This record gives sequence, structure tokens and C-alpha cells, in this order.
Amino acid sequence: MTGNENIAHPEHPMQIRDILSFSTHAATANRGRTLLMLLAMAIAVSSVVVLISLGDSARHYVIDQFATLGTNLLIVLPGRSETTGGPPPLLGETPRDLTLEDAMALTRIRTVRRVSSIIAGSAPVSVGHLERELLVLGSTSELYEIRHLALNQGSFLPPGEPTRAEAVCVIGQKGKKELFGNQPAIGKWLRIGDRRFRVIGVLSPGVSLGEDLGEVVIIPVAAAQALFNRSSLFRVLVESTSSEGMEQTRKAILDTIRVRHEGEDDITVITQDAVLTTFDRIFKALTLSVAGIAAISLVVAGIMIMNVMLVAVSNRRAEIGLLKALGASRRQILGLFLTESTILSSIGAGIGLLLALLGMRLAAFLFPEFPLHLAPWSSTISLGVALITGIIFGVLPARRAADLEPAFALARR
Repeated sequence: MTGNENIAHPEHPMQIRDILSFSTHAATANRGRTLLMLLAMAIAVSSVVVLISLGDSARHYVIDQFATLGTNLLIVLPGRSETTGGPPPLLGETPRDLTLEDAMALTRIRTVRRVSSIIAGSAPVSVGHLERELLVLGSTSELYEIRHLALNQGSFLPPGEPTRAEAVCVIGQKGKKELFGNQPAIGKWLRIGDRRFRVIGVLSPGVSLGEDLGEVVIIPVAAAQALFNRSSLFRVLVESTSSEGMEQTRKAILDTIRVRHEGEDDITVITQDAVLTTFDRIFKALTLSVAGIAAISLVVAGIMIMNVMLVAVSNRRAEIGLLKALGASRRQILGLFLTESTILSSIGAGIGLLLALLGMRLAAFLFPEFPLHLAPWSSTISLGVALITGIIFGVLPARRAADLEPAFALARR
């Protein structure tokens, strides 16, 4: 039984092979028109997938970076966030410094596991005639566990009283390479500012919150106070004994410092979970906003499909008239044109997804430091929206084709 015989008898449903044959013939009859529709849909889908994946990758990158800070972490900053008018770590004045003694008092809180004081500054680090400007962190032995650091060689800062200013340091991999070359650094001496320190460890390569650990030198916090002539701490990292006790620990820190600072609430305590939740919400909102902007390109592609299909209806009036003269029903003509727009949208969406994957592979090759990955829901959403767009914008051309009168269509009027 031929396809025309099926059409001539409306009581017999049109077979799938007849629909596919009609749509394939229509698509290949005007290749320029078909390529234009496929290109529009492919560009739209690929842009949606890439932009959603970029936003999702950025969100995971920030979350992973904060995860490297440690677990059950609280950050104590000098100054109250309510009075600074800006981010607590950067702006504002505090009526009283956050001191090493304050940090030591926090170790007596029952729900605190570890406390690490931090002083940060930049200083010239030299070995012989070689000199390099590096980030100098003054801290304690607890920083190693709190920040989940790793050593390539040697050992970390020795445990003991934070007030002891031992002349030892741990250097990053890049700093070691530039100052010592291929020679071993353990046991050697270097100069930071006007003070000499013995290298006891070399950090493993890594990045934390955008800071390259290879360009860091870590010294005892008391030595950093003497080096920078500063008694106030940059911040204090506190590790709680459990995630459930984070809020209890935060309140205990505020109470402890309030007592020590004569009743003044002049510190800000930020929990790691609060920071992660905030960043997660921000990046989710940005990702959805960018996806919405990119989805406009799908609408544009749909409008293009509609316009091209309307032109196709005008060019194929004789073909439509012949089908209707052979007995094709309005519903069958409607189904033929909707099927054609759906097939073209599907193929264009598939090409777009392939282009997005190739583009992401290229971006991952060019920027290996940024962990770019395909958002698991981006392809599903983009393909689904592409199909819906193709169907919606294919309705008007399909209805116009279905409403043609056979005699006028055959006469091309």
C-alpha cells in the first residue's frame, strides 16, 4: 500500500513512514531554508547550555574553594559588620584590636576544637641576591589541620605557645623554585624583610580562594607581629567540634570577646555555612538570570522557524492542494507540518548540544585552572524548550496549510 493510497482513505491513519518521508522530502527540497532553521536552533540551544553550565561551574568552583578552608569553620574578624558600611574583612574601624590573647582565650570554649590566629602582609623574601615579593602569613600549627593544607616536603610550624617567635618558615612551591631553584630548601635560611628564617617545610601546590599557595610563606604568628610591627590580628579561624554546635560556638565566641573587650561587641563572626549559602543563592540567581537571557535566543529561533515555515507553505501550495485533493484531512495536514517543525527543532537542538560540548571542551583546554563542566539539567531543559518552541511556532504555519482550499492551492492562488 502506497503513501498516496493511505491519504486517499482518511479512515486509514497516515503511517509514520509516510510522515517521515514527507518531512524528509520537504527538508531536502530546499536545503538553504533547512540549514537556516537548523543553524538558528543550534546556536540558541548551544548558547543556553554553555551559559547555564558556566554559571553552575562558577557556583561549584566557589563552593569548592570555601570547602578548602576546612569544615565547621568560623571566621572571627575585628570590627562589627553593622557599623562598617561594607564587608567586615576589608572596611571599618574597630575600637579595640583583636589580639593574640583574645585568640588564646577562645581555645577554652568547650565546643571549640582548634584555633588559629592569622596576620597577613606582603614582604620581600630573599636568598642571596635573589629576591621575590611574597604573601607572608603569620599563624600557628593549627592552621595546617584547619585549612587542610598539604606538604610536599618537610614539616609544618611546630606546636607550642603562640607567643614564641621561632625563626622558622614554610614556603610555597613557586617561591621555593624561584629562590632555591632545583636545590633542596629544607634546612636552608632565607630573609623576610630584615629577619632571617630557616625553611622547615614546602607546601604542596594549590589554590585557595583565588590565592596561589605556591607564592605564600608561613611563619609563626608572634614572628609576624615582630616583622610587621603589629599586635592586632587580621582574623582568627575557629574550628567547631561539630556542625550541630556551630551556632552555640558562634555565641560563645561573641560572649568571650565581649567580656574581654569590656562589654563591647566589636567583632564579627562569620560561619562557613552562612557564606556558602549566600554564595550558593547568588550564583543560582545569576545562573537562572543568564539562562533566561539565553532562552530569548530560543524564542528568536522559534520566530525564524515560523517565518520560514510560512514561506514554505506559500511555496508548497500545489503540494498541499494535491494532498487535500487525494483526501488528506485537515488534521493530517496539520500533523505533517507540526511533525516537520518538530523534527527540524530536534535536529537543530541536537547539533546545538554537540556544539556546546565542543565549545566547553575547548574552553577547558584553554583555561584548565577553571573546572568547567556540563550542568546536568542544562541539556534537558534546553532540548525540552527547543522542542516546545518548535511546536508552538510551527502551529501557525501548520494551521495555514491545513486551511488551504484544494482547488485554490492546486491553482497556486
